[in-house]
Amino acid sequence: MEQVLARLRAAAEATRLRLLAICAECELTVSEITQIIGQSQPRVSRHLKLLCEAGLLVRFREGTWVFYRTPHSGPGADLVQPVLALLPADDEILSLDRARLDQVKAQREKIATEYFRANAEDWDQIRSLHIDEAVVEQALLDAVGDLSGGRILDIGTGTGRILELLGRNAEEGVGVDMSREMLAVARARLQRADLSNCLVRQADMYQLPYPGGMFDVVTLHQVLHFAEKPDAAIAEAARVLAPGGRLVVVDFAPHDREELREEHAHRRLGFEDSSISTWFRACELVFDNVINLPGKPLTVRIWTAHAATQAATQTPDKNTDRAAE
Repeated sequence: MEQVLARLRAAAEATRLRLLAICAECELTVSEITQIIGQSQPRVSRHLKLLCEAGLLVRFREGTWVFYRTPHSGPGADLVQPVLALLPADDEILSLDRARLDQVKAQREKIATEYFRANAEDWDQIRSLHIDEAVVEQALLDAVGDLSGGRILDIGTGTGRILELLGRNAEEGVGVDMSREMLAVARARLQRADLSNCLVRQADMYQLPYPGGMFDVVTLHQVLHFAEKPDAAIAEAARVLAPGGRLVVVDFAPHDREELREEHAHRRLGFEDSSISTWFRACELVFDNVINLPGKPLTVRIWTAHAATQAATQTPDKNTDRAAE
């Protein structure tokens, strides 16, 4: 009861209600919040601190930036959602906040578009070497299957396209990437698609900031060929899979296009099925299937595996069973 009262007290202030309303829309930096709220940064920071301590906001660091947003799940989310539902839609102050939030989103979109335009030539050149991306995406959707109520993690999310594709049917989606520029592109994509159940984080694929067994589906889409240690990346992906969860790896079959190594920083020129299968087994994943999508000259492959369920990983002790009989 005391925890509930503490959360209610934290929310029961005009500025903090405004903060909850805008942070429920998308993740925002302190400078963006001050721009929207129109108050000094020290004052805004004090309010943010109180809301975080009460569990009504979550914060995360990305380089020198700190982002805030309302939680997706847990006791804080259970309180925030009904409180925000009570706010009048036609409130003058909240309407002004939403208008300023739209300006912040538009600025993000502009920055992301400029970055994408500057790098689009490289991406288009690589896409021209393999089968149409729409075919790959449909095959990926088929491989992943029903995501209703599931939690997904897209490692090396890049532009956020895979998170956008899969996140529509998931309860919650997370994309991680080391590039702040690509995370900006992904955020803009997700806000344009109105996917408030999805978010992105700056994180190392070899050291994911999540506990084991957290996600129902983990994807590595066109990521492994950049990896110095692809086996370690798969092992870390397997670590965060829930029992019965699925790992989906999308990458190239072996090829000889050396220009991809020289001009686009590809560390590996595709992967053999046997290599992927060996890495799956080393993580105690059950290999499911491989899908071939031939292109000219590159072939895209989709490898799938799943984590054993808890029941399957517990081998009965035959002697104990006999003794019980």
